[in-house]
Amino acid sequence: MTTTARPTVQHDDEHLRVTRWDFTPGDTTGRHRHAYDYVVVPVTDGRTDVITPDGNTTSSELRAGQSYTRPAGGEHEVVNAGDSDLAFVEIELKHPTPGHRG
Repeated sequence: MTTTARPTVQHDDEHLRVTRWDFTPGDTTGRHRHAYDYVVVPVTDGRTDVITPDGNTTSSELRAGQSYTRPAGGEHEVVNAGDSDLAFVEIELKHPTPGHRG
């Protein structure tokens, strides 16, 4: 599926990339694979459906300011499954920290 959500890169250097994602209801990131470990910081409350390549869907409730992390390698599509606009900031960690697993 084509990306309909709007990514805005706010910072990008050799250590990390910060991207704000803005979605209207039904917008999607399109299918993608994460090359780096990352942190997601919701800006607004909302609901997402995360669809994996095998078609499994996981619904999640996002709460503004309640961050979560995921490891590199995940492949999925994120859809705004709610009925209002949704925004989150994604912070990709390009270099592992000392003691990082992997």
